[in-house]
Amino acid sequence: MSTVTPTAPSSPRRPADLDDLRRRVAGTLHTPDDPTWDSVRSPWVVNIDQRPLAVLEVRDAADVQAAVRWAVDHDVQVTAQPGGHGAGDALDGVLLLRTRALGSIEVDLQRQTVRLGAGVKAGELLAALDGTGLTFLAGSNPDVSVVGLTIGGGMSWFGRAYGLAAHSIVAAELVDGLGRARTVSREDNPDLFWAIRGGGGDFGIITQLELRLHPAPAVYGGRLFWPLEQMGEVLRVFRAVTESAPPELTLWYHSYRFPPLPHVPEAMRGQAFASVAMAYLGEAEEAEHWLAPLREVPGLLHDLVGAVPLAELARIGGEPTDPTPNLDTSTLLERLDDDTVDRLVAAVGAESGSPLAVFQIRHLGAAFTTGSASEGAAGHIDAPYQLFALGVPAVPALVEPIRAGLDRVELAVAPVSSGTTAPNFLGAGGDVDRCWPADVRARLRAIKADADPLGTIRSNRPVLHTH
Repeated sequence: MSTVTPTAPSSPRRPADLDDLRRRVAGTLHTPDDPTWDSVRSPWVVNIDQRPLAVLEVRDAADVQAAVRWAVDHDVQVTAQPGGHGAGDALDGVLLLRTRALGSIEVDLQRQTVRLGAGVKAGELLAALDGTGLTFLAGSNPDVSVVGLTIGGGMSWFGRAYGLAAHSIVAAELVDGLGRARTVSREDNPDLFWAIRGGGGDFGIITQLELRLHPAPAVYGGRLFWPLEQMGEVLRVFRAVTESAPPELTLWYHSYRFPPLPHVPEAMRGQAFASVAMAYLGEAEEAEHWLAPLREVPGLLHDLVGAVPLAELARIGGEPTDPTPNLDTSTLLERLDDDTVDRLVAAVGAESGSPLAVFQIRHLGAAFTTGSASEGAAGHIDAPYQLFALGVPAVPALVEPIRAGLDRVELAVAPVSSGTTAPNFLGAGGDVDRCWPADVRARLRAIKADADPLGTIRSNRPVLHTH
């Protein structure tokens, strides 16, 4: 596998004058000698040891522009993180912008659009839309930023009905690599518009995003749990249901190994489960028809399915919102046949001894297959399933066993793996060539060179890299 090496500026023309930066901005600038430095520099993925030059909590879009212009003057790279769910490297010598203060949300019910700041989290936007009958294409965690989720493609609970979230981008405001504020839409800077629709954050620091909203008059969903010993049977029934499921229905399979820790609900503490999470755009009676085969699988332990307020949509998957260490792998699967199920049970099932905390297979298909690369870098996904597996290296001694467990998963699915993955699933150090076809990568790199000729902007998935 190739290693991502972001493009770096040339040697500094002069030392980075942080006092000069402090004079240019209204936000709070943190430096390594601050007593709070360790907390402000840390990302959500806490095992990524970020060592930026400084951390700026921007107050507004003007701060972003001032910071990028300062970075250009001093040959310093800049990156943006509301929280750091997508953190991928140490950021040595990089100016890190925290954008949580960019928290505006403006819903236009008549146009069925929303304008939001770069710091808005998925759960915050869902709460603002609750009761409107409209939704954005939210993912699996309420704590991730809407901007980061969306510009990386955006694999939503409603993606089978409405496609990849990136194709819902209507417009954006960003600061490019030369410090220029730019409006981005089909009419304004159309190349940049194409790039941010699934190409990630390597083209500028986005300060505001406008999204098209989608109908969600009723949502029914939740999770079913069985003992992990039922993994093989649950996976086979999961596959059978997905083969004929309507676009309104999304199913995700999970295997869980919950640690014996106080923050885990008592009913699940220290136990291992096979689970199916689901979301249905419609009424309970319609959804239950599709759930019936799963409910017939013996040994059902917990049934957490019911009507879902939109504000709670991103919590269906039960993902943690507190910062956590993780190591992961992902790939798109071309099929899920019986041999693959058997190999996966051997790799992560009840008798496997796997150290992995979470193993997931997401059903795709339907509208995921319909996007066009002419409309945005996200294009479409032909593969019917996305695999993701994760371990939590709470102590250093767990790192190597977790890596071995991830290797076992990769080996188990090698015969059916496409070798590619969705950009938002690419782990730290992953090869971005796995995320886009060669022609899309070439166009992204050309747009990057135009919008950021000095290599000032550094994203977590750089489109310019060396092998």
